[in-house]
Amino acid sequence: MDITRYLERISYHGSCEPILPTLQALHEAHLLAVPFENLDIVLGRAIVLDEASLWTKIVDHHRGGFCYELNGLFALLLRALGFQVDLLSAAVAHETGGFGPDFDHLTLLVHLEQDWLADVGFGESFRQPLRLQAGLTQQQSDGSYRLQREGGFWIYQEWDDAWKPAYRFHVQPHALRDFAAMCHYHQTSPQSTFTQQRVCTLPTPSGRITLSDQRLITTRNGERTERVLTDQDYRVALGSAFGIVLSP
Repeated sequence: MDITRYLERISYHGSCEPILPTLQALHEAHLLAVPFENLDIVLGRAIVLDEASLWTKIVDHHRGGFCYELNGLFALLLRALGFQVDLLSAAVAHETGGFGPDFDHLTLLVHLEQDWLADVGFGESFRQPLRLQAGLTQQQSDGSYRLQREGGFWIYQEWDDAWKPAYRFHVQPHALRDFAAMCHYHQTSPQSTFTQQRVCTLPTPSGRITLSDQRLITTRNGERTERVLTDQDYRVALGSAFGIVLSP
């Protein structure tokens, strides 16, 4: 791995020592630079979970991706810098209750003096890693988060007028290839949210910018604006807001 090029991709210029402040800074830099997006899925372009493919897409072609891609490559960077990282299987919460299947989501556990949940591939979520400690409310600039224990699971929760589960996970480590079947499902199944609409989203220092199909949604200092774009304006927004130029 060319660490220098990866750090340039996420505009990171700080320390590379494998300690908590470095992890925190890398995590936020990655989120601010690399969008969560499913554009290849909607275009029918296969996503392959191997280091070379992920590197080419995210670093060489200045693209984003979804959880398997973003967290998969981020784990490789962290390991190259000397962090101990496990890939964890997570199941995403349903709005109607319950959770999806195992390997529905890929999240990361980073082992330092304490364990930390890291996740640069869940769309709109925590910007700083979360301490793996049950019941601790962890306030960040964009919201409040906590982790709970339930049986053999950890539950990641977000505060939105009440504590709401986002996903649950085991701490059993996995290899990237273990996520291949669910990665294929999310690319091909009509039931997958990723095949139903285009999305490209990126946090900003003051909020978030999102393309949801033809809608451009911008949140800045708590104020939300939305407008519908033409096809030409959509392509312009991809380039200006996310640095993405889709090849034919």
